[in-house]
Amino acid sequence: MTFDFEELDYQETPLGEISLRRRAEPRLGGTIVYEVKLGDEFLMSSLFTESEIQLAKLGLAACEWNELDVVVGGLGLGYTAVAALEVSAVKSLMVIDVMEPVINWHKKGLVPLGKTLIADPRCSLILENFFEIATAESGFDRADPAKLFHAVLLDIDHSPSHWLNSQNRAFYSERGLQKLSDKLYPGGIFALWSNDPPDADFTELLDSVFLSSEFHIISFPNPYMGGESSCTVYVAHKASAIHNS
Repeated sequence: MTFDFEELDYQETPLGEISLRRRAEPRLGGTIVYEVKLGDEFLMSSLFTESEIQLAKLGLAACEWNELDVVVGGLGLGYTAVAALEVSAVKSLMVIDVMEPVINWHKKGLVPLGKTLIADPRCSLILENFFEIATAESGFDRADPAKLFHAVLLDIDHSPSHWLNSQNRAFYSERGLQKLSDKLYPGGIFALWSNDPPDADFTELLDSVFLSSEFHIISFPNPYMGGESSCTVYVAHKASAIHNS
């Protein structure tokens, strides 16, 4: 049976009304597209996932360990998390999201990648505010507050200066990033997705906390624009023990 549009879920949240939609895209021969809206704003689409996948690939490629404990901030449709699990060195993946409906979509199999994440014993979905944990004195793992991680991959806000929630703003500061850095092993990686072009001020901020950073412009086809669009992935490197000594 064919269909044009279906709303799979609609929930009230502290950040507004969130909905999961599935529809056929006639401009792409009826390709099935999953979309998430928060209020009237589109948050994500299964049509545009390349930059989310590259967030995991670029961030984890910068890690030099044979086994990795990784945090993903923001679950979304699961593309960053699944790309991280495809890296054989990943031994644990903690995915943190503040939206309970989003986590439930994956647990109920309402989104295509949900079963993959739920079935992988390395992956845990955590209902928490990433920014509160990232800037707290204790670590990401409530059961082991002193535990450090090899990489943190963040895809929640639209950009470092365009936030989903204005309270997230404090994270994008020297203090906020330092708190996150404290939760990484020496030599660890912090990678961030942004919908905006590279921001020189944010790169300077990263370099004030981390040993070094770089940005990658990720281009992908956009059938709505008739050309290409792009996003940015920042990758910041924490100083190793040698540099710290």
